Amino acid sequence: MADLQLKEAIAMALGGMIGGGIYSAFGIVVAIAGKAAWFAFLIAGSIAMCAGYSYVKLNELTDEQGGAPTYLRDTIGNSTLSGMTGWSLLFGYIGSMALYAYAFAGFFAEMIGRLHYMGLPLSKVVSVALIAVFVGLNLLGAAETGKAEDVLTFFKVLVIGVFGFWGVWFAYTGEQLSFGFSQLATVSPIMAAAMSFVAFQGWQLLMYDQSQFENPIDDIRKAIYISIPVATLLYIVVAFTTVSLLPLSVIAVSPEVSLLWAGIKFMGPVGAFIIGISALFSTASAVNATLFSGAQFSSDLIDYGLLPDRFGSSGDGGVPSKIIIVLGVLSAAFAVYGSLSSITSFASLAFIAVFGGMSYLAFRERDQIDDLITPVPVIGMGGTALFFPLLLYNLYRTSPGTFYLVIAITVFVLGAELLYFKGDPLGNVSGEGN
Repeated sequence: MADLQLKEAIAMALGGMIGGGIYSAFGIVVAIAGKAAWFAFLIAGSIAMCAGYSYVKLNELTDEQGGAPTYLRDTIGNSTLSGMTGWSLLFGYIGSMALYAYAFAGFFAEMIGRLHYMGLPLSKVVSVALIAVFVGLNLLGAAETGKAEDVLTFFKVLVIGVFGFWGVWFAYTGEQLSFGFSQLATVSPIMAAAMSFVAFQGWQLLMYDQSQFENPIDDIRKAIYISIPVATLLYIVVAFTTVSLLPLSVIAVSPEVSLLWAGIKFMGPVGAFIIGISALFSTASAVNATLFSGAQFSSDLIDYGLLPDRFGSSGDGGVPSKIIIVLGVLSAAFAVYGSLSSITSFASLAFIAVFGGMSYLAFRERDQIDDLITPVPVIGMGGTALFFPLLLYNLYRTSPGTFYLVIAITVFVLGAELLYFKGDPLGNVSGEGN
């Protein structure tokens, strides 16, 4: 039964973007781009918008409602490529949920003190507990998840909006507003944009939830075109506020909680406390949206034979309960054992590759797509093609250990995919899109 409408679509798209970007990846972006962080978010948001446009057009072209694997299967007919894309995205979502849980735990620990429980760091316990809560919520069904997302997203967008615009005004009237113009001509904002790409992936999760919406094509198209610009604007004003009011050295030391310290400057302790609560709501919302949509995406992969059907058992609400639990366990493990930099880098690389691929696919099918504005997917292709090597180079230059860890994770994922698809278990599906 279709229970969700446009407001839920917008809430889920924003829920998958705002929590991760502002409260976790934000500090890494500032460390790279400095006071030009606002420009990095503008670049990343613009490329994400081009990818979003490509997704919308491909969604209108294909007979079946779905995401990147469906588009590849229906247009190219290569089931192995479709399956590998699906698996890569799935690992990207696992990394994203770990990132959001990581940030949630950081704020939680900062707000109540660095306590330990039974000899374990509190942040690790909280990360696992947060994911467990939303595994349980998603097992209840789509309607409960969507309603929870409405409340979470409204609260966090309101708080972040007040923080960002009030902070910009405070910095402007105090002659502290900084634009970082000297860095705009350097490559650092582009590198930072590549690192921040994980912050712009939440909207495409909607493509896997279409059966849950009353008017899926129209609602999701509107939600994508609304949520990406709104998220980009919020990132920009928050970047202006934070880098104008705090020394970059402070942000670099405590990237997850830098907004809290910036809030104290003009909102006082009470305002900073509200920012902290908003951070908890925001990152929780991002876990919820990603887990809900990731489970629907996994269900589609199972239906197409792209994942083992042993994960296909559903709960009473039509939710694939086994895959929800598997996603939750893997995300919790990643949150406990991964680092902020490695999680962010791996997830961004996965989404850069897929978004670039979908922009290329829209350009490739331009003669079959009605009213396609061809330069838009071309810009998406060019931007992601630039992001990918720059992100790898920046990692190698600034954090060789993280670089080799990301390479190792990537090799493991690709190896697992190739092993699974080596026997072409999907051969009987590959011709369906022809």
